[in-house]
Amino acid sequence: MALGRLASYVRDRRIPLEVCPTSNVHTGAEPPSRSIPSTCCDWLRFRVTVNTDNRLMGGITLSSEFATLARTSGIGLDDMGWLTLNAIKSAFWPFDGRLRIMNEIKPARHRSGAHRPPPSSRPPEDVR
Repeated sequence: MALGRLASYVRDRRIPLEVCPTSNVHTGAEPPSRSIPSTCCDWLRFRVTVNTDNRLMGGITLSSEFATLARTSGIGLDDMGWLTLNAIKSAFWPFDGRLRIMNEIKPARHRSGAHRPPPSSRPPEDVR
């Protein structure tokens, strides 16, 4: 799949794409049946994160966002770990602090068998 100039710029500079699925449905930006394209973004190597932008008014938590994605998109713990790691990499926090958090989390993920293999260099036929 050939990316346009803007998509290439975003991907190549590791600019995080913050996805707020429940809020997107509440505001009408996305239909309820639409889900996070995590697999496609993974193959194309975008940095996607799951967030809440309606926590107080909508009662949305990060846990409820992940539960909704698991129910509607079928994402599993590996995907949740990948999305969480992307969020840590993209956090507004000094590099040394982010690195310390990543090093503390990765060994626990590896022991549990939840290690996510690197994305394939080629997307499946239906994504191209």
